[in-house]
Amino acid sequence: MGDIVGSPGRKIVHDRLADILTQRRVDLCIANGENSASGFGITPRLAEELFSCGIEVLTGGNHIWDRKEILDFFPHEPRLLRPANFPNGLPGAGLYVGKTKTGIGYAVMNLQGRTFMASLDDPFRTADRERAKIPADVKVIVVDMHAEATSEKQAMGWYLDGKVSAVLGTHTHVPTADEHVLPGGTAYITDAGMTGPHDSVIGMEKQGVLQRFLDAMPARFVVAEGDVQMNTVLLDIDESTGRARSIQRLNFRLD
Repeated sequence: MGDIVGSPGRKIVHDRLADILTQRRVDLCIANGENSASGFGITPRLAEELFSCGIEVLTGGNHIWDRKEILDFFPHEPRLLRPANFPNGLPGAGLYVGKTKTGIGYAVMNLQGRTFMASLDDPFRTADRERAKIPADVKVIVVDMHAEATSEKQAMGWYLDGKVSAVLGTHTHVPTADEHVLPGGTAYITDAGMTGPHDSVIGMEKQGVLQRFLDAMPARFVVAEGDVQMNTVLLDIDESTGRARSIQRLNFRLD
């Protein structure tokens, strides 16, 4: 599920997700939640709320630290991830290994790009390091590549092709139309999109963003409200090999 933005994003998750998971027979639901608290960060209460809606793993990105109360929450909830290539010693982890309700082992990895973003550790070598931690019998591996540049996301897809089940881009809040399965069996999309208000500029009210572009002065960004959508991708993965059979974009609106 693409980045959840503010209360509109949380509302469509609350209202629609359970039915979608049942109707589509989804075994595992992963979402990026770093913008769920008024567009910037996530709190312990909101993380627990999203988990209760059927999301099993929440990934993060450059806004994961925006709400300081989340720092003490990481040791208590390993299903909330932050990018693995942040410096050593910070709270939380960038890898979670678990089992679905039907007993299928899986791993979720969270990475952040460096192009036009903070200068973190190398995400490519970090991916190798984190993969080495995954038990050999866990074949289903999904990577959230939280990055700005399409080239960096595509490069990560090719780098991990045949090594993981999927590389799914997040961060730009705009879904891309390049979903496909790479030759080695890795499902790929440059960006899964956004779960939130689409009558906006990437989730924020238009006027504040426009004013910032027009006069370059600081402006208060407020989460918009109109045209609430849930951008998602649906993966079909062979749990015995970890190879993806298909990836499909699905979009849902708030009724």
